[in-house]
Amino acid sequence: MFTIGCHLSSSKGYLVMGETATKIGANTFQFFTRNPRGGSVKSLDLVDIAKYNAYAKENGIGQLLAHAPYTMNLCSADADLRIFAKNIMLEDLSRLEHLDNVQFNFHPGSHVKQGVDVGTGYIIETLKEALAVGGKTPILLETMAGKGSEIGRNFEELKAIIDGVENHPRMGVCLDTCHVFDGGYDIVGDLDGVLAEFDRIIGLERLKAIHLNDSKNPFASHKDRHEKIGAGSLGLEAITKIINHKSLKDLPFYLETPNELDGYMEEIKLLHSLRKDG
Repeated sequence: MFTIGCHLSSSKGYLVMGETATKIGANTFQFFTRNPRGGSVKSLDLVDIAKYNAYAKENGIGQLLAHAPYTMNLCSADADLRIFAKNIMLEDLSRLEHLDNVQFNFHPGSHVKQGVDVGTGYIIETLKEALAVGGKTPILLETMAGKGSEIGRNFEELKAIIDGVENHPRMGVCLDTCHVFDGGYDIVGDLDGVLAEFDRIIGLERLKAIHLNDSKNPFASHKDRHEKIGAGSLGLEAITKIINHKSLKDLPFYLETPNELDGYMEEIKLLHSLRKDG
């Protein structure tokens, strides 16, 4: 089954997000766990979550993706900011345990001139603590475009984090099509080769979700500016290959394109028309 959705605002709760997804033709969605540019979070509404869980089951909504806020930098050079980030992760994972079917995705962080090895060590330290608590929610590292001092700019950096937590079964990867293209992986000209490289370094069994975005920038620009589907440097032909690829087609896809709801609805219709199974 083609599992496709977009990013929705969580301000009105899970049930409203589920109903909105259904209205625009989506069968999954992504949401921020809290204010993406801050750290504030709404009080947990267990009644709303229970209603959403029932609605999702009745309406065939697939696996959700909870996106951590951009302010959650596990490898900040500031110790207080690292503690702030760790507390966000621990609290978010605790809250997500109430949802029936969700994964937690985050940007690994920026080492801010400390170096990749130091930054990676901090990320591993927090992840070990989070995983030791237990729980069912998978934790996904997002592939990054490589701007500034981002960690996760290549598959080797993600593998180092996974190795550092002893290949814990809850760890996975969310592949962002804009990010990997901007980062220098030619998913337009050599999708099979890129996926073979991912499999060799990380293992395709760790690939759990796709952020499906076109890019405003040219190949290997190491920037991060998403574009509407088919309107950027990837183009419609490459995106068609991505959503139909045998190694990707059964994963959940999440649109993060610059759209309002009407735009997402049109993109979802377009992508369904490009899927070989409809």
